[in-house]
Amino acid sequence: MNKGKAYGVGVGPGDPELMTLKACRLIRENDVIALPGKMPEETVAYKIALAAVPELAEKELMPVFMPMVRDRKVIAESHAKAAKAIEKVLDEGRNVVYLTLGDSTIYCTFSYIQHILESDGYEVELVSGITSFCAAAASLGTSLTEWDEALHIIPALHSDDSDMKWPGNYVLMKSASHMAEVKEMLKRSCLEIQGVENCSMKDERIYRNVDEIPDDAGYLTLLIAKEKKN
Repeated sequence: MNKGKAYGVGVGPGDPELMTLKACRLIRENDVIALPGKMPEETVAYKIALAAVPELAEKELMPVFMPMVRDRKVIAESHAKAAKAIEKVLDEGRNVVYLTLGDSTIYCTFSYIQHILESDGYEVELVSGITSFCAAAASLGTSLTEWDEALHIIPALHSDDSDMKWPGNYVLMKSASHMAEVKEMLKRSCLEIQGVENCSMKDERIYRNVDEIPDDAGYLTLLIAKEKKN
């Protein structure tokens, strides 16, 4: 029996209309849909995809729990467990479509599972989705780069003053859990700060400067820091 194929599929930032045609097709054509969470139906990725592909409600859902911890051992164990569950389905000759927010190549938990699957000899395909930072820039009505400007995409959680001294513009992801600290860093940067919470969703919130951003901003909050124009 031929083994199935695993797909890492980005569903975009939140608006179902921003899902790609390929993502929708793969959901329709395959029976097993994996989602990052204990309860697949409660995940943001599921709700986005369901609005675009109602047939998702009839699919076999696979929960892939990824604990939000920093313990590398615990994280590695969760990745291995997820890969093993997916491999079991692939060994049956069935494909697995793993849905993830945004794009499947940007800070995506599926990346770690992908490494294991490929190491074990399974075929994996990544399907790009609209990234959160591109969608956020569109919501703000601003470009991310112009002319020869560089763009730096960094996890704000791991940033320090030196991270903001490269020339160019910045996208700060994973900011919410340490928002107060991130805001203080940004105030010292001399950059123009804007932010988007729950980008492209019904409860989207736009922040036009760093002082508007609440310290308790939600998990899906992304910041864009740009060099000031002369």
